[in-house]
Amino acid sequence: MSQKKIIIIGSTNMDMVVKTTHIPVPGETVLGGSFFMNPGGKGANQAVAVARLGGDAVFVSKMGNDVFGKQSRQLLDEEGIDTNFIAFDNEQPSGVALITVDGAGENSIVVAPGANANLVPSDLKKALNEIATAKIILLQLEIPMDTVEFVVQYASEQGTTVILNPAPAAKLPDALFKHINIITPNETEASILSGIPVTDIDSAQKAALIIHELGVRIVVITLGPLGALILEDGKFDRVSARTVDAVDSTAAGDAFNGALAVALSEGKGMVEAVDFACNVASISVTRLGAQSSIPYRNELIAQKQVLKHS
Repeated sequence: MSQKKIIIIGSTNMDMVVKTTHIPVPGETVLGGSFFMNPGGKGANQAVAVARLGGDAVFVSKMGNDVFGKQSRQLLDEEGIDTNFIAFDNEQPSGVALITVDGAGENSIVVAPGANANLVPSDLKKALNEIATAKIILLQLEIPMDTVEFVVQYASEQGTTVILNPAPAAKLPDALFKHINIITPNETEASILSGIPVTDIDSAQKAALIIHELGVRIVVITLGPLGALILEDGKFDRVSARTVDAVDSTAAGDAFNGALAVALSEGKGMVEAVDFACNVASISVTRLGAQSSIPYRNELIAQKQVLKHS
């Protein structure tokens, strides 16, 4: 087993972003400000986060055999990510996401999954040995649930640590939970998984207990400005969020999950790993875009030096 190899299995999108004063309600047209395109998709974002933070990243995905797919693959290669297990679809286009970002940094996103919805278990056959020998498998829910179930069960049987970021929010099959080592929902996702509306620390603890009882060993609920709640071995820990001026929350959760996987692959304990992940996410929300917002490891080291001398 590779001591640090992290396999990220998930989506790749091209994000089309418009910055505006407020997110329009149905029937409303808003005159926006700047427009830019940025490679995204939860899987690709998390792979980029792993690579930029010093992790050994292998990415498994499916893209359209089109200009967006080819550009995405090239950019991932330039990040130092192993892209040998990316499949190209000759029928479906690459995934795209239409993103509106308001003046407070909140976003509204519509995704056309394209080839991501065609990432089926048979596409993963040549990656099975990599999965079996990896340290960590990191997944999200922008690919078919059948594929998620197949990978999670297979990785669990091989003794590979499984981290599931259950985003976008969705119900999970009951049988899946027992194969997940670590699950990382936000408030909305934790509410759906547990049936308890998560609005504060107390409700987050109740939700975490229910999710744990479903079979997941470690539950990490991200709570935005309230930081993150950890339930591990029957014990709760809380990690505080950093206070920053948020510009765009796109990919903050992906930055968090990639950072968590890297920290755990380096042997850090859960509290230290979640603290590291919160720090990375706090930097990402101060920048526009998805992958463009994800920091490099040396930026965290530089930030730590500034804090030490301030």
